Amino acid sequence: MALGKYSRVDNRRQNSSYCSTVTITVFVGLCLVGVWMMTSSSVVPGQSVDVPSQENKNEVKQQVLPKQSEDSPGELPEEATQGENSTPEEKPEEIPEEKPEEKPEEKPEEKPEEKPEEKPEEKPEEKPEEKPEEKPEEKPEEKPEEKSNEDTKSDDGSTTETQNEGTNADDGDTKIKNGEKNTEDGGTKPDDGGTKPDDGVSNAAGQGDSEENSTEKKPGTDETETKLGENTGEREDGETGNDKTDEKVDQKDSKESDKSPDGQTNNQISGELLPSGAQSELLNETTTQSGSWSTQAAESKNEKETQKSANQQGGYTWKLCNVTAGPDYIPCLDNWQAIKSLHSTKHYEHRERHCPEEPPTCLVSLPEGYKRPIEWATSREKIWYHNVPHTKLAQIKGHQNWVKVTGEFLTFPGGGTQFKHGALHYIDFINEHGIGGFKMWFEKLERLEKLFKGRRKLSLGWKKDRAAVLELIWKLSVPDIAWGKQTRVILDVGCGVASFGGYLFDRDVLTMSFAPKDEHEAQVQFALERGIPAISAVMGTKRLPYPGRVFDAVHCARCRVPWHIEGGKLLLELNRVLRPGGFFVWSATPVYQKLAEDVEIWQAMTELTKAMCWELVSINKDTINGVGVATYRKPSSNDCYERRSKQEPPLCEASDDPNGAWNVPLKACMHKVPVDSLERGSQWPEKWPARLGKTPYWMLSSQVGVYGKPAPEDFTADYEHWKRVVSNSYLNGIGINWSSVRNTMDMRSVYGGFAAALKDLNVWVMNVITVDSPDTLPIIYERGLFGIYHDWCESFSTYPRSYDLLHADHLFSKVKKRCSMAAVFAEVDRILRPEGKLIVRDNVETINELENMARSMKWEVRMTYSKDKEGLLCVQKSMWRPTESETLTYAIA
Repeated sequence: MALGKYSRVDNRRQNSSYCSTVTITVFVGLCLVGVWMMTSSSVVPGQSVDVPSQENKNEVKQQVLPKQSEDSPGELPEEATQGENSTPEEKPEEIPEEKPEEKPEEKPEEKPEEKPEEKPEEKPEEKPEEKPEEKPEEKPEEKPEEKSNEDTKSDDGSTTETQNEGTNADDGDTKIKNGEKNTEDGGTKPDDGGTKPDDGVSNAAGQGDSEENSTEKKPGTDETETKLGENTGEREDGETGNDKTDEKVDQKDSKESDKSPDGQTNNQISGELLPSGAQSELLNETTTQSGSWSTQAAESKNEKETQKSANQQGGYTWKLCNVTAGPDYIPCLDNWQAIKSLHSTKHYEHRERHCPEEPPTCLVSLPEGYKRPIEWATSREKIWYHNVPHTKLAQIKGHQNWVKVTGEFLTFPGGGTQFKHGALHYIDFINEHGIGGFKMWFEKLERLEKLFKGRRKLSLGWKKDRAAVLELIWKLSVPDIAWGKQTRVILDVGCGVASFGGYLFDRDVLTMSFAPKDEHEAQVQFALERGIPAISAVMGTKRLPYPGRVFDAVHCARCRVPWHIEGGKLLLELNRVLRPGGFFVWSATPVYQKLAEDVEIWQAMTELTKAMCWELVSINKDTINGVGVATYRKPSSNDCYERRSKQEPPLCEASDDPNGAWNVPLKACMHKVPVDSLERGSQWPEKWPARLGKTPYWMLSSQVGVYGKPAPEDFTADYEHWKRVVSNSYLNGIGINWSSVRNTMDMRSVYGGFAAALKDLNVWVMNVITVDSPDTLPIIYERGLFGIYHDWCESFSTYPRSYDLLHADHLFSKVKKRCSMAAVFAEVDRILRPEGKLIVRDNVETINELENMARSMKWEVRMTYSKDKEGLLCVQKSMWRPTESETLTYAIA
């Protein structure tokens, strides 16, 4: 190395005056340093000459010269004042070895470019040569300039980066630029962890880039890692505290669609992105304590997995699905190979789920001319035609106000077969006549009062009237439907385009609508595009994917389901999912028409419902819509079952679990009504919205919750956790414009806390309970929310492009133990709308893998965040589709 004007130090290797030369050199160097420190008033006195001032701006702890000078001149190793290329592992090892010989020589000199490699061998030769050159020339000139100009430059004038060149290659995309680390003005706040003379760094380890002070943390440690995008200049909450020097955030520029209502982009990162302290167990159910140090096994494993993940980043190859269904492909419903092999279709077996043995990994195409969906609530009335380019339903049902083609839109007049003059009138009609009609009963009461006055003796006629009075009193004590209060969650069977459920939102009612993928082309797809909850399903040979006794009411408008056949097997399935005391609202032609077929069906239904102990509480005709509505009520006790002279339909065996629903065959039997006051279903839930936050009465402290606490505490902790995360982070911290979000899915819900925290937004959340998770779905329904059972190793029963936002809390790390991650992510791509968001909370390994997959699909990575080996990822789906295609032979009709 060239030594410039200090070439005289070369003589130290050739004569016996080596020690005196070194002494002179050290003395001269110290004098120069002293003169420089006294004349450089703009330099912080406690700042080491070997630490560049940009570290102060970048919130990196600096080493102070006074602390170093406390050591004797012969004890300060060169590594202790080494520059930003030093590595934390080497420093502690070399300090004890070099103290006797090299510290006096190393103190004046610092920051050679090759020190990490040459320290053990070349210190006696090279380091004294470098010291005199750097101190007098570079340090005094650059530091005052950096302080005054607020520049972040290294000793050689180049922009400083916190990542060491050639080291930590496994960190890949976790670099932090200086502009991203600083506050807006480029400086540090006095109380935010800026440089202090006594910052707690030990004297012996006075490195300028120690393990604590480095702005880049090594993988495998329990330090926060956050990535910042190129144009993001603000820290979390706009602060640059000491406790935030570990964070790296990767938050891309927000588009216009992702700005807050006032036009300001939400770039703040909340501390609630990942919980800490008492809430940590809610994030990771398998957290183990290992103190402040990770194990070598864990570090090595993480490094190997990180390298493997990095190698795979460009290794994902996606193709377009070549299938008969095209842009509307649903793998488990469009498996034509399985459908063709069915022996019978009389029970709608061909409309049930038939999933391929290996889930597809290809991507579904987009309809030509696809546009970003219209936002709620305008979408309830109209949608883009090209998003669901189907006109068959408009041609068949146009006169019934299902759907019409209006220019470039498909419009929905708000009617249906049973409510051609509007769904709201139909909804209010049901509410007013839900228990037989108050007007009718008050008329009877007036008539009875007249009889009271005109009769002094009891007669047979009076006894009949007396019985009617008692019945009236009982009827008045029965709670009515009361949309949005008593009745909150309902099931709509054969929903059509789901206008009934769409307008029940105005009454604070949440509707789970379903219909088969049949000749009524894309009816469920219309519903989802409108922003109304719906799934593709059919009542065939298997139970519906819901637990028992959860729906407050079940509705069926002109649905042509043969309820009365085969012992009433299908109606008994509704009895399974209907809450004791709940209502079945049936508005079909047998209720009000007198055709021979309708009369026959009505008689069969009358016999069946009576045998099931369902009470016909009202039957009324809506003169405006010209339809009749029959309302039945399920019993809330077993008294009627026990009084039946004939046990048909039979009661289910005690071993039959009403909650067992996933791929369970239908049985023509009834489950007893719970009578124990602490058994679920024995009491009606609190009225909405009080039921949302109240712990269900049947969750006992003696039970252990999902996170290990007593069940009621678990429930409350989960709710409080998600309220904080949603309010402090999701709504403000990750750049999502929630006004554009309507259809939302929590892919792995627990107690429904995420959905509950979104209550005040115009969104609905499909809570999914995976089949290998604790069965907490009844709790979700008890809260006035809804959900479904599902296995993510299979396709979900919905059309492509159904959801605006998907949320997955520790789902992928569990699913990948059973099935292909690529297949699951392809399913995510299928059901998520273009420009839709995916929020993932999982371990860092899984987050990295998902980020690589998202990038390979040309998705925009909006933000990544990690802390304590747990991470958060927010990505946005793009319009990109592959050019190559893959033919799925089983999906070709």
